[in-house]
Amino acid sequence: MADSVLASLPASPLTLLSEDEQLFRETVRQFAQENIAPLVRTMDEQQHFHAGLIPQLFNLGLMGIEIPVEYGGSGGTFFEAILAVEEVSAVDPSVGVLVDVQNTLCINALLRWGTPEQKKVFLPRLAADTVGAYALSEASSGSDAFALQTRAEKRGDNYLLNGQKLWITNAKEAGLLIVFATLDPAAGYKGITAFLVDKRLPGFSVGKKEDKLGIRASSTCEIILEDCKVAAANVLGEPGKGYKIAIETLNEGRIGIGAQMLGLAQGAWSHAARYAFERKQFGKAIGEFQAVQFALAEMATEIEATRLMVYNCARLKDHGLPFLKEAAMCKYFASQVAERVASQAVEVFGGYGFVKDYPVEKYYRDAKIGKIYEGTSNMQLATIAKLMLGSH
Repeated sequence: MADSVLASLPASPLTLLSEDEQLFRETVRQFAQENIAPLVRTMDEQQHFHAGLIPQLFNLGLMGIEIPVEYGGSGGTFFEAILAVEEVSAVDPSVGVLVDVQNTLCINALLRWGTPEQKKVFLPRLAADTVGAYALSEASSGSDAFALQTRAEKRGDNYLLNGQKLWITNAKEAGLLIVFATLDPAAGYKGITAFLVDKRLPGFSVGKKEDKLGIRASSTCEIILEDCKVAAANVLGEPGKGYKIAIETLNEGRIGIGAQMLGLAQGAWSHAARYAFERKQFGKAIGEFQAVQFALAEMATEIEATRLMVYNCARLKDHGLPFLKEAAMCKYFASQVAERVASQAVEVFGGYGFVKDYPVEKYYRDAKIGKIYEGTSNMQLATIAKLMLGSH
């Protein structure tokens, strides 16, 4: 009966996917189940990303989905990047966020704002073997993202960067970072500038790795810049226009986090639905009790609503249509659903859900970050309210 129940609740609305997109999704799903799933628990316990996975992600083309073919990428769409993040996150959100940051933040920023020479230099690296990171946050600039203290001082044909970045995802694995610094603190957001920084530059170092509640295999570290000399040719966009790059890139990144949370919720639900027909109490599977069926049905409904929101945002982005409000909504809603579904999955497992021998407690821990990074839930609500009520 378990198989029939699972079969009656498709993983996604197939009518929304082309044949090529369905094939792509199935390829990513199979890869994640065969290559990532066996490593999930060890990576979580050791707080370490398995090094062998990174070349596999590149070889499959998941680390350069939107990079044009002429630069060595897959020449795919933003929607395909979102599908990849969803499917990988259903197995391990820690791996999902690495794929997400690479595609929706770093590559998107370079495609949109990079000069022809910057694209020629950096896109082939990001497509072939170089992990990217996005270094915006600091101790004093979280939700107030533009209260930056990291300084950039012009010296001839170079800039000297000095400061400290915190909570930088992919910091340990990254070879290329988009670093935000201010040319003039007195200028506020108008002094902020984005730099393409090679990890090998003198004066660049990775500091403390955070010991986190969830997504523990994903490296979250501080970045230390001490007279780090960056060529003026590696300014992304224009000096003083970094705020625009940060805002617009993060709007796209929120769709990626929505996809991560969607995948997480789907993964937790799948484990709970399967377990419900394995676990027997009072002489029958707990999945035969109406209370458990209703819980699973409600979870599935919320997941499907989340999927429609995430997919809609990705389609809007690919078609060049406005998506700011929709991105804030999908990021907010997806993070709420992921936490609720993961919590309910723990309850379906009962006492076993509370121990690490079973997979759902990790989904529950991983879900919390969805309400925090790339714009807290309150910041998403503020954006939604402003866009919907600002004219009243």
